[in-house]
Amino acid sequence: MNEQTNGENGHILVASDLVKHFESGARAVRAVDGVSFRVPRGRMLAIRGPSGCGKSTLLNLIGALDTPDDGALRVDGVDVRGLTGGREVAYRRRKVGFVFQQFHLVPHLSALENVLLPMELAGDSGRDAGELAQALLRQVGLPDELHRRRPAKLSGGEQQRVAIARALANDPPIILADEPTANLDSKTGRLIIDLLQALRQDDRTVIIATHDAGIAAKADAILEMSDGKIVGAGG
Repeated sequence: MNEQTNGENGHILVASDLVKHFESGARAVRAVDGVSFRVPRGRMLAIRGPSGCGKSTLLNLIGALDTPDDGALRVDGVDVRGLTGGREVAYRRRKVGFVFQQFHLVPHLSALENVLLPMELAGDSGRDAGELAQALLRQVGLPDELHRRRPAKLSGGEQQRVAIARALANDPPIILADEPTANLDSKTGRLIIDLLQALRQDDRTVIIATHDAGIAAKADAILEMSDGKIVGAGG
């Protein structure tokens, strides 16, 4: 997995000299500084590094939550840097699913309703959507009796399972997980990583940002980041 690989065949993501900077007082800080890499379809990639190294910003660029300042980024055949308006919204709804450290579930909705929400936003609703949402919650191991509970009535691990089911709602080819175990105990965290690993069985690609070497070691490949740059790769 490196920038020297020729062509895009088999690679769901190709990043070339990717740059994102932010203003900090009178100077510009390059959160992502000339990053190039490729990800084969159906693999699990860990982006590892300390807080502030740029890994979350890189995930946000892949997910079109931020826009690159320079370089090129193609995901599943889409020029992400060129997305605007409705095409950008459609990309976020159909191409990528997000799993966050803080879960980001809607507090007044049940687990089932949280999973249904992205389907409804994408124009899918009705009985079939409800059945799919239930099936996704079962896939991630949430018992049926918890489907109607709101997030406050669920444990951290249960909330993260709901968040993963929600990320799968519109069947995206890529799942982006930003420190998905940071708020969980070690045992629950291992179960969540095992669950994310299992998603590759559907030829889905999983990209995890983490500072944890143990979590990164479970991935098919690792990118090491420091000060916005890739400083090492393995796997």
